[in-house]
Amino acid sequence: MSTALGADARPIDRPADRPADRYVPLYFLASLGAGGLAVTFFMYLMFWVPHPGRPVPVFEDITAAFANGSAGMQSAIVIAVLGIAVFAFLNVKSLLWNLASLARFKRSEAYQTLRNSNGETTLLAAPLAMAMTVNAMFIVGLVFVPNLWSVVEYLFPLAVIAFLAIGVWAFRIIGDFLGRVLTKGGIFDVTAHNSFAQLLPAFAIAMVGVGLSAPAAMSTNTATVGASLVLSTFFVVAAVLYTVVALITAFNSMLHHGTAREAGPTLMVIVPIMTVLGIALLRQDHGLHTTFEVHSTAGETMVLLARLLAVQVLFVLLGLTVLRRQGYFKDFVFGGQTSPGSYALVCPGVALSVMIQFFVNKGLVGAGVIAKFGLVYWGITGIALAAQVLMILLVIRLGRQHFGRAAAQAVPAE
Repeated sequence: MSTALGADARPIDRPADRPADRYVPLYFLASLGAGGLAVTFFMYLMFWVPHPGRPVPVFEDITAAFANGSAGMQSAIVIAVLGIAVFAFLNVKSLLWNLASLARFKRSEAYQTLRNSNGETTLLAAPLAMAMTVNAMFIVGLVFVPNLWSVVEYLFPLAVIAFLAIGVWAFRIIGDFLGRVLTKGGIFDVTAHNSFAQLLPAFAIAMVGVGLSAPAAMSTNTATVGASLVLSTFFVVAAVLYTVVALITAFNSMLHHGTAREAGPTLMVIVPIMTVLGIALLRQDHGLHTTFEVHSTAGETMVLLARLLAVQVLFVLLGLTVLRRQGYFKDFVFGGQTSPGSYALVCPGVALSVMIQFFVNKGLVGAGVIAKFGLVYWGITGIALAAQVLMILLVIRLGRQHFGRAAAQAVPAE
């Protein structure tokens, strides 16, 4: 059975060639993963650096905390700033490489074959990665650009336009796919639907939605907040509907045919979708509170985050169970085979790290359940930091596998 995530598996010792040279759109997930890791480092600043009067820390807050903070605070800021710089750079570098590679790929016969298969939805990895880059660049601006907050109200309309353009791009790809499979019977291969690969469109839509929700949490202009709430709600609802439909149909196929081996990592794609939707809901809630006097309690926020985290943990357990039974890590992460779908492993770890940070700080600390910077606080936060470190190591490993050129094999004497 072929799957959307399993089209390019082969030994990594192919001479004089990189696995990434046999391009497929799923390599956009390398850019996505780097951008997600930049976000994990921003969590240090978001929750550890004081930023009174602002929903997010900016350059001035960070420099003040570094100048007046303890050695621990200074160390955390240095690590965070360096981490954001490095992974934002890798995010943009990988995005540009993917855009150039995709342009060449569109001129090949493989592209036409892809467009007429279940794997057409892998093209959604492009707008997904692009939306992540816009989010990452906003973080870079907050951290590295002085006085950005004084002009931020002028940036929000530009950000909305950018995310809407990406959203239109994503919906055009989805429209082409659904228009093809829903109007011509028998061309969607149900036997190859035995994974959660078809949730990639929902992930892309959700990423656009969380980007559109940012002005709701940060703007003080009523029109900007209102537009952000309405537009982000549309994309959030669309992502939820697509997730439900794709999840049910895929699970039915998996029960009949088993999980496609190389697409096993997609079993955990629900984890980043939950994180993205959760952040979008928190941003919307903040905008409703500050602009429209709609109030929710800290306890309600804690329970919301606990529910989302519960969904994530359950799908992580499901995914790891299947991957372990199939020997996926032995072959495709630590072994001698490569599949571009391996980059789908980065997103769940990154998303879980971010969600735990929100659950601890906005949930448990916000509701007064635990004390900030106490023993329990660091015990739970340590799980998020461990997931972050593991994903950094995974990105390094996958980069060597897919983008490192294998040594040329010696030619035996005749």
